[in-house]
Amino acid sequence: MKKLILAAYVGALSVNAFAEPELYGKAHIAFHNADIQEGEETSTTELVSNASRIGVKGEIAGNDSVKAIYQFEYETYVDDGDSGDDTTFKQRNIFIGLQGDFGIIKAGHFDTPLKEAQKKIDLFNDQVGDIKNVVTANDQRKSNSVAYKTTTDSPFNAYVALISSEDEEADDGVSASVTFEQNDLYLALAYDTNVAAQDADVIRFVGQYSFSAFQLGALYEEVDVDGESVDGVFVSAGYKMDSWFFKVQAGQSDERFEGGETMSIGFDYKISKPLKVFTYYTVDQSDNDVRDRNYLGAGIEAKF
Repeated sequence: MKKLILAAYVGALSVNAFAEPELYGKAHIAFHNADIQEGEETSTTELVSNASRIGVKGEIAGNDSVKAIYQFEYETYVDDGDSGDDTTFKQRNIFIGLQGDFGIIKAGHFDTPLKEAQKKIDLFNDQVGDIKNVVTANDQRKSNSVAYKTTTDSPFNAYVALISSEDEEADDGVSASVTFEQNDLYLALAYDTNVAAQDADVIRFVGQYSFSAFQLGALYEEVDVDGESVDGVFVSAGYKMDSWFFKVQAGQSDERFEGGETMSIGFDYKISKPLKVFTYYTVDQSDNDVRDRNYLGAGIEAKF
């Protein structure tokens, strides 16, 4: 009996000390035809898992001015259950931190401020049309990161992360951003140094504006490595009509492929808030056919 009373008492303390963790996830799969003309021409059908994920997040009560926050998120592979390196799960955003009137301080493995500055201008995010496949190599999620983020009520906020190289022969990385968000306008300026690679400096400008049923977005990025610079540009547009969302985007960059270009067009149909189906047509091209691909597909996204 004493053991039961003690267990109940400890359980009551746990409930008071810890908010119930939130389990969440997303199944995001697509079936498409891929025409690849890089050397020998091939045409295949594929079922792909677009960064499907499962995670848990929550907070732990502290005092009136500060609380602990945490998140443990893993990518899982709905198509074949295999990440390609004999693992079923792959680490995504994982951190623990403190939040208060001062803002947020966190440490772990998570998206850089430069990546987060992109906001939602990539309308084909996590799909084959994602800008990381052609336009940029700087949407990074880095380990050994310590970050500070302001959470003011003003339109301006700042975010900076120090990324430890844990190597005396390599410099630590720094990623930082300043954002402005008011009504339907969003602007961001972000900068990386020694993040994607040593001696690589990146500057990124982002803008997004919504009016009526339209959403417009644009991104400009310049990368300097050992004095040599390349740049890229990207634009997107979306139109919402009832449960339909029509979207198109295009980008050009020499960063990943010389003469790299990408264009995607498609639509989403929202069945309910957590459930939608979608279609897309994506064309990637580059000089000398290093990247020459066409995709036509459809899929489903379910959040919980």
